[in-house]
Amino acid sequence: MPIVTISRGSYSGGKMVAECVAQKLGYRCVDRDQIIQKATAWGVSQDDLRTAIEKPPTFLGQSAHTKYMYLAFIQAALCEEFRTGKGVYHGLAGHLLFGKGSHALRVRIIAPMEFRINQVQNWRGCNRKEAIAYIEKVDQDRRRWTKFLYDVDWADASLYDLVFNLEQVNLQEACEVICCAAQLKCFEFTPERQRAVDDLALASCVKANLAREQATANFEFEVVAKSGLVSVKGGILHPSQAKEIANIVRGVPGVVDVELHQLELVIHI
Repeated sequence: MPIVTISRGSYSGGKMVAECVAQKLGYRCVDRDQIIQKATAWGVSQDDLRTAIEKPPTFLGQSAHTKYMYLAFIQAALCEEFRTGKGVYHGLAGHLLFGKGSHALRVRIIAPMEFRINQVQNWRGCNRKEAIAYIEKVDQDRRRWTKFLYDVDWADASLYDLVFNLEQVNLQEACEVICCAAQLKCFEFTPERQRAVDDLALASCVKANLAREQATANFEFEVVAKSGLVSVKGGILHPSQAKEIANIVRGVPGVVDVELHQLELVIHI
């Protein structure tokens, strides 16, 4: 069965749905904070990682390149965590970080504003006006974040396989439908889909290593992996640098061969 990603607005009931689905399917349930903790293995703090994925881009805040680096670490941690499938992830942009393909069932949970206001008031102990302001700010930040990184609208229904409005169905009903969908043949975790996840995990790990190493930390790369062959595009200025990049890539377990691309040039190292 596939990886299940649950995307939701703040206090929309997505966490409860994710926990219900995981329990019924016998999956592990992983949230954003667990992935952030795992991503600290790349040598950055949890606070910096959390800021990188929560705060929208600003001229006075962190740079776009900083976001690129931290996102590489988070994606590598996420893909490694779910490499064998059979997991539910609820957190920001999981449906985008896993890339395209039917190895993941992408679910969006929305809820009426009154439901969300009540949830925020109960959990944060604030008044109605404060709750509304909090919801609006978090939603705006997430929308700007996904637009900045992926040039998509966070709320665009076409990004998801299933969208549930908790005004029409309750949490238990949404959970039941998601569990049924996860068992459909179209989402079967076939060997081909396992290879796709393995390729994504390897490419993500390579990108994270390039972002961590001092020699390549100032550059941005497009990385694609297929059955151990890793193609890296961008940031290559001269042959000596190409060799250094290739050495970093080859140091990642699972890499069989490397191709480096700069514009139309392919360099075999």
